[in-house]
Amino acid sequence: MKKYNFDCVIDRRHTGAMKYEGLDAMFGRHDVTPLWIADLDFAVCPDIIKALSHRLEHPVLGYSAAPDAYWQSIIDWQRRRHGFDVKREELAFIPGVVKGIALCVNYFTGRGDGVVIQPPVYHPFRMVIEGNGRRVLENPLIFDGESYRMDVEGLADLLRRERPRMMILCNPHNPVGIQWDADTLRRVAALCRETGTVVVSDEIHGDLVLGRRSHIPFLAVSDDARAVGVMLGAPSKTFNIPGLVSSWMVVKSEGLRRDFYKWMEVNEFSAPVMISTIGAEAAYTTGEQWLDEMMEYVESNISFATEYVSSRIPGVRVVKPQASFLLWLDFNGLGLEQKDLMRMLVDDARIAANDGTMFGKQGKGFARLNVGTPRCVLTAALEHIREAVEKINAK
Repeated sequence: MKKYNFDCVIDRRHTGAMKYEGLDAMFGRHDVTPLWIADLDFAVCPDIIKALSHRLEHPVLGYSAAPDAYWQSIIDWQRRRHGFDVKREELAFIPGVVKGIALCVNYFTGRGDGVVIQPPVYHPFRMVIEGNGRRVLENPLIFDGESYRMDVEGLADLLRRERPRMMILCNPHNPVGIQWDADTLRRVAALCRETGTVVVSDEIHGDLVLGRRSHIPFLAVSDDARAVGVMLGAPSKTFNIPGLVSSWMVVKSEGLRRDFYKWMEVNEFSAPVMISTIGAEAAYTTGEQWLDEMMEYVESNISFATEYVSSRIPGVRVVKPQASFLLWLDFNGLGLEQKDLMRMLVDDARIAANDGTMFGKQGKGFARLNVGTPRCVLTAALEHIREAVEKINAK
């Protein structure tokens, strides 16, 4: 019997939710259904709220230290869910995964250095690189009309030619939803070790692998990966608690880790705050049933949306994901310019979805849709898209 209800529609307005507060700036209007930013519209596991509330009942909010149980909860979660062994000394707190990427960029690279990304990819990768005076080196994914694969041969040429200081890997990949297989990750690791390239692996969606697949942590695939890799993770997407900013990193190589972690420590970049540790520990120790039920609901939403689009919205296709609650929708069959595609979604369908070109020029003709929402909201959104597309096709 199910314990949690994900069909409940929760009014998030006037709570400071970026999903709503950012609508005018991003889409030029606020009367749209917000299915863009990657957080869930579901109530958080009650045990997390209970743990936070219990601590806030105490009248003193002084300096806090991360308890051993917090670190152990991460270690146990990785072993239990992914078969990945982590030692305490290999872990460090980071104030958000994007901030963790920025810390890595600033520590391991210098101004003018090249950093590899694989577009279409999560747009802050590019922003962090360029905003810190580094150069973006692109190794685009290859799209066959149905799914994506990594261009490992192109990556080899790029690494050997440019000798970049860093590569940012997205594993699983956002926005296309691919969980990279172990062989691909091993090849990446070997190439990066050969060229002296540090691999920063964003694995924030790693707990959200769909179907019978398993998440494959980059650091688990080979000695090469452990020699060059920095793994970033968080309970934020997993348990819908990004507002608690409770991310972490793992570095297996002592040579890579020692001075880096010292640098973070003396600058207090790796000093966790009270609500971060309390929320994360509660999530990892008591939230497993909530997560399993939530993922079952999300998978059902993905199946529903895929069937709806394929049968009722001609000219549009779903790139079915292997991970996460984000759908990469291919609108290229409509023959629209990108600005017209987004105008149709925003002004006609009244849907706030991410513009595909936000993730790179390779996203032309695409949009990213968040289906981590109650089924009634998703159904209405898809119906509005269908009606808007029908008007396009009728012209």
